[in-house]
Amino acid sequence: MRVPLTVADFVDRAETVWSGATAIVDEPDQPAAAVPTTTYGEVAARVRAWQAGFDALGVGEGERVAVVSHNSSRLLELLYAVPASGRICVPINFRLRAEEISYIVEHCGASTLLVDPELDADLRGITAQHRYVLGEQTETELMRFGTEPRAWSAPDEDATATINYTSGTTARPKGVQITHRNIWTNTMTFGLHVRAWERDVYLHTLPMFHCNGWGMPFVLAGLGAKQVVLRKVDGTEILRRVEQHGVTLACGAPAVWNMVLDAAQDWQGEIPGRGSMRIVCAGAPPPTRTIARIEDELGWEFQQLYGLTETSPTLTFNRTRPQDVDLPAEERARKLSRAGAPAIGVRLRVSDTGEVLARSNTVLEGYWNNKEATEDALDGGWFHTGDGGTLDDEGHLTISDRKKDVIITGGENVSSIEVEDAVFSHPAVAEVAVIGVPDEKWGETIKALVVTAEGAEVTEQEIIAHCKQRLAGYKAPTSVEFRESIPRTATGKIQKFKLREPFWAGQARQVN
Repeated sequence: MRVPLTVADFVDRAETVWSGATAIVDEPDQPAAAVPTTTYGEVAARVRAWQAGFDALGVGEGERVAVVSHNSSRLLELLYAVPASGRICVPINFRLRAEEISYIVEHCGASTLLVDPELDADLRGITAQHRYVLGEQTETELMRFGTEPRAWSAPDEDATATINYTSGTTARPKGVQITHRNIWTNTMTFGLHVRAWERDVYLHTLPMFHCNGWGMPFVLAGLGAKQVVLRKVDGTEILRRVEQHGVTLACGAPAVWNMVLDAAQDWQGEIPGRGSMRIVCAGAPPPTRTIARIEDELGWEFQQLYGLTETSPTLTFNRTRPQDVDLPAEERARKLSRAGAPAIGVRLRVSDTGEVLARSNTVLEGYWNNKEATEDALDGGWFHTGDGGTLDDEGHLTISDRKKDVIITGGENVSSIEVEDAVFSHPAVAEVAVIGVPDEKWGETIKALVVTAEGAEVTEQEIIAHCKQRLAGYKAPTSVEFRESIPRTATGKIQKFKLREPFWAGQARQVN
């Protein structure tokens, strides 16, 4: 008999096999922390209490439950509870402005909205049929601990489990529909490649909303590994958590590891985790110098993943192979800077135009209420990543350029079109082009090239401040350069490759 693969499988195994094992170590001083430490048995009981609460509210299967929260034990529980009970979880980037969050809640048609207490004041104007603040309110009004637990829902494995919104290439974010099968496949593939096991201690440096934390919450629950929650990223705090809890595994964008490298300069004593800590980096390929520093100065094993929200996210994986262990550090780092070899079950090819195309059981079902974008992304039966790249003789992919008009800064996707709209709304701006330029800390940073309106005067600081009033802070330009004109094609399209060229001169690729 064929059994559907669903998120509930990981919750069930955690409850059955690892009931007494420590599951989550949260931050007790934070308002969204349930309790400092919980076992998997206690987590399962809480997850079932969430299910009973949704049942009591009348939130039907397939309805969307939106969550806006920093990393917390409750967000972890909801990543399990919502899809396991047959609803669709919509984890939202807490760094977005209220207007952007409101759009997502409305676009996905969420019947329920759950908000972190630290964010509640700024999001008061965003409503849904059911709205709760995580913490005391959900504990007393929503969760039903005394209810007799019922069996988990058994949706088709191709049913949508989560909708994760990504900036994409347009001014409005697109909702990526990730199915139970997508999550299940990514979980097993990623867990195998990263060599996760029950004795791992994982630190959540990666925002859990970000593509469901790359699937790590499900890997860890199924294996019974300990999860340490980090609410806000800080280099010194990461080192302290590694030392205090014996952390062995963490994931994050290059900016996170740059923060750790900076903090390590002032760290007193032996760097914790030397020889036992391994990290997975994604979001953008870091410079080889950064990779070499991580392995030399921290003594941590560097691994790299390439993927997108639309692929759940794992497409490739790269870690030092046995035959490369004795290579000079610089050569080893160069090999590690590649995106990596296709993960198990992934097929890659590069199109005639140089775009990376993929096939996998982790590829999205589609974009929520966006048929045209879905058809474009899956044209010809392959997922079009929008990234340019090459495959070498060893079967490894190297990302060389970005075909999409997206800037990745600190691991976050930013639509340059969205930023251009914000800059252009300033009355002194006649033309604008926004590009990503190399940045040592963030990988890329946002630069606006501006032609001012005739007779108008405006400063760099004024434009940046103007954008910060309209966009999340990380989306605002960090620099503005004034130009006489902006190069365009005969049809009026801005030639961004010409604008990027001088800033990326000497770089091996057009991403950093």
